[in-house]
Amino acid sequence: MPTTPATNMETLLSDIRAFVDNVLLPLEDTFREDGLPAVTDALQEAQEEVRANGWWCPQMDEAHGGMGLSLHDFGRLSEVLGRSPLGHLAFNCQAPDAGNMEILADHASDMQRSRYLDPLLDGEVRSCFAMTEPENAGSNPKQLSTTAERISTDDGDAFVLNGHKWFTTGADGAAFTIVMAVTHPEEDNPYQRASMLIVPMDSDGLEHVRRIPIMGEEGEGWLSHSELKFRDVTVPVDHLLGPAQHGFGIAQERLGPGRIHHCMRWIGICERAFDMMCERAATRELSPGTPLASKQTIQNWVAESRARMDAARLMVLDAAKTIDEEGARAARVDISTIKFFVAETLHDVLDHAIQVHGALGVTDDTLLSFWYRHERGASIYDGPSEVHKSVVARRIFKQYGIKL
Repeated sequence: MPTTPATNMETLLSDIRAFVDNVLLPLEDTFREDGLPAVTDALQEAQEEVRANGWWCPQMDEAHGGMGLSLHDFGRLSEVLGRSPLGHLAFNCQAPDAGNMEILADHASDMQRSRYLDPLLDGEVRSCFAMTEPENAGSNPKQLSTTAERISTDDGDAFVLNGHKWFTTGADGAAFTIVMAVTHPEEDNPYQRASMLIVPMDSDGLEHVRRIPIMGEEGEGWLSHSELKFRDVTVPVDHLLGPAQHGFGIAQERLGPGRIHHCMRWIGICERAFDMMCERAATRELSPGTPLASKQTIQNWVAESRARMDAARLMVLDAAKTIDEEGARAARVDISTIKFFVAETLHDVLDHAIQVHGALGVTDDTLLSFWYRHERGASIYDGPSEVHKSVVARRIFKQYGIKL
């Protein structure tokens, strides 16, 4: 995808930041107090303004109605959108839909494009991605238990899907899910056993068990994570996404760019929380004329947060540039590095911001507790931090003649 010229990119970022600050931030009090449905109408109006400005689906190329941004430039934009929980949703580039759009654009058949991709690009429907299973360690996806057996029926070949998934983000209200399931259990190579299937959410035998409470909050719609069960769900063979046995490869295609998206969104959250922390420290007086900012501990937190955020941004954008120029495989170690480093930066900045706010920080009167709940999983999903650190360490030790 082409890279937007630097001068135009700076103007674009400035314009979109103003939009986020002036249009989306004023919706947050209602969103925080009454939930996502309370701002649905206002959010739709914001989306129409996004479309009118030509900002819709910025992560997609122009052939799919997007802005044609490089991954590097979309990363910069993602940071701006991350300032608000509504940012990515307003621009139709929210997870997991953004990743689903990308793999559908690359692998969908003509039928799949018209039935599933086009409505997703238009914002008419939402989707979800079902991979994680409660019975198996998410850090080892080779252990998938969900199966899809190919059978012959009077209506043609089909897959019969059986399995149990959870933490399927946005399943509540989604039109379809992309499921990773074992279709070739006999294969010796575990990376060639799974395939991707598009499954309508209203399919017979697909049970939406529950919205999983995240630190007490179930959420709803896009802002929720669900448990799903598949009991003899019949899926026509033409709903196979991409070649059979290529499930792992397609999943990896999602993960590389997806981690750039997430990490830059996290940095946007950090910047917003940092602003809140500094404002609170500057205005909260411990006694007349003695602001909280006068305390060395607070000064250390502010300085350390600033340094880590700036370092994180440079690391992520460098990884994005490598992906743009050489592909995700060349950036494998970089992707692992940013995943754990930015997640830990996010946790530290949020924790410091909450502490500076005192009792107010743990209430729902600010967005800090919302982010603390929803983003603690940053060190868990898309590969736990421990696995990513191991990837980086193994690559380093390989240079010293040690193969681990």
